[in-house]
Amino acid sequence: MNAGDGANARDDAAKAAVRDLRRLKAKRIALGVLKPLGVFVPVLLIATFVTFLLRHISGLSPAHVKLGENATPELVQQVEHEWGLDRPFVIQYLDWFGGILRGDFGESWWNGTSVTEILASRAVISLSVAGLALVIGVVGGFVLGTLAALYPQSFLDRAITAVATFISVLPPFVVGVALIAIFAVTLQWLPAAGYVSIEDGGLGLWLSHILLPAVALSLDTVADVARQMRVGLISAYRENYVTGAIVRGLSGPRIFFVHVLRNGIGPTLTVIGMKFPNLLGGAVVTEAIFGLSGFGQYAADSALRGDVPAVQGALVVSIILVVVFNVAVNIVLNRVTPAAARGV
Repeated sequence: MNAGDGANARDDAAKAAVRDLRRLKAKRIALGVLKPLGVFVPVLLIATFVTFLLRHISGLSPAHVKLGENATPELVQQVEHEWGLDRPFVIQYLDWFGGILRGDFGESWWNGTSVTEILASRAVISLSVAGLALVIGVVGGFVLGTLAALYPQSFLDRAITAVATFISVLPPFVVGVALIAIFAVTLQWLPAAGYVSIEDGGLGLWLSHILLPAVALSLDTVADVARQMRVGLISAYRENYVTGAIVRGLSGPRIFFVHVLRNGIGPTLTVIGMKFPNLLGGAVVTEAIFGLSGFGQYAADSALRGDVPAVQGALVVSIILVVVFNVAVNIVLNRVTPAAARGV
């Protein structure tokens, strides 16, 4: 065997190793997507079935929503037949669930409009507020947590920890009222209520209407992200590989971004995945304070009216949004953090 054959063999072995590594990474990414989806399917089935069962047990009917006190047994039977509610429960559930798979959430008992169309228009408002609140929470928490970790046990660290503790216990509705009083009533910098889409008012007007509710909703996320960033980064700084990097003379920024951040950000990403459902849930109170006709307000109003199709549609959309977001967080977690990529 000559030198050329040996070099070709080494090249082939190196290429095979690269291919194996790529397949391993693709497998890990696929598992990071499939695991949450494996949870999503049974959760969706159980949640929708239980919701349908509760409606069946409660005795709610579109006849009572439409007719009110004028509902007679004959009229109730007629309306329920029109809506197909006199069929067996399982048939009703399968028919409704089949509509969900097609993107059809049925019609509202209250006014007969398409629940899908209403949810789509309302979800834009809620996702705008929740999305901006998430960005504020992540960016603000990342900055505060990083500063606290870079200067542990210092006055700055203690001050950031105190601020994070304080804002974490502030209810969003209290913060919302305070923001309206300061920035909308006193200073008149921002509108106190309402929503304007980007198509109707442009980016500036859209942002001005969702900024205050987003800030009110984001403080808890800022506090949690800051605390997790601080703990994760300080823990990573104490690892042996960081000590080795310092001994080798690597620069501070390289040590932070290459070694510390990648290994210390894992808990923070996990917390971000857990905060998104809280932001959607907190939107109900925030939207009421700021006069936003969003997803949460629509779900609350529909529940008070007994509009079962609207409530069921809101539940399903919430589950889908939460699962999709957590799938994205898991993908980022597997790509960024070495421990998660190894399945640790």
